[in-house]
Amino acid sequence: MHITVVTLFPELVAAVGESGMPRVAIGTGALTVDTVSPRDFAVNRHRTVDDRPFGGGPGMLMIPETLAAAITEARRRAPGARVVLMSPQGRRLDRAAVQAFSETAGLILVCGRYEGIDQRVIDAMVDEQVSIGDYVLSGGELGAMVVIDAVARRLPGVLGDAASVEQDSFEEALLDHPHYTRPDNWRGQGVPPVLTSGDHRAIDDWRERQRLRATADARPDLFYQRGLDDRARALLTAEWLHSAATNV
Repeated sequence: MHITVVTLFPELVAAVGESGMPRVAIGTGALTVDTVSPRDFAVNRHRTVDDRPFGGGPGMLMIPETLAAAITEARRRAPGARVVLMSPQGRRLDRAAVQAFSETAGLILVCGRYEGIDQRVIDAMVDEQVSIGDYVLSGGELGAMVVIDAVARRLPGVLGDAASVEQDSFEEALLDHPHYTRPDNWRGQGVPPVLTSGDHRAIDDWRERQRLRATADARPDLFYQRGLDDRARALLTAEWLHSAATNV
């Protein structure tokens, strides 16, 4: 898979390929990442890429001609790639979006700066807009790096254990359960006895209860995406009854 990032700060994006799963994906040949800078297509000696917005207002906007030229170059490098603008106006990035991105021929991730980009470029050249959360960043580069990391994990052969993908938080629309490793006693804190019991069914039940509890506490909205089967309902009810009894 090929990803091109359209950015005024290619040095920021370069860091994503130096560690973690993106580095593994690049090393195995499953992923290639490069950048295109709109500044390389500036037409004056000052290499201007921004201008004041019509109608007034604070800040500057990325001008359409240089940005459009950069996207055109990105399309030349990756024919058929989906053009995605990192934008707070976009739909929230979630596991379904990541899965869909990982199955495309390629991605062109467009990173805005300043107050944003000219709407005409969005209308003419962008396939969709994606947001990583309801907060303001200096630009789209951090969001693009999130997309690259999340997509890299889903490419074939990147994770050594395929089960790691399936068991990641959100892959089943539930948060993760707590994890423990050696030593079994750290600063006076032990490990839940069930994890050292050797009873795999009991361990599975405990982990599922913890996932349900974490999701109910922090992200109950995820239950609407997943739904609950009979086993999950029974485990969640048992966990709620246990919690209620211990708090009496």
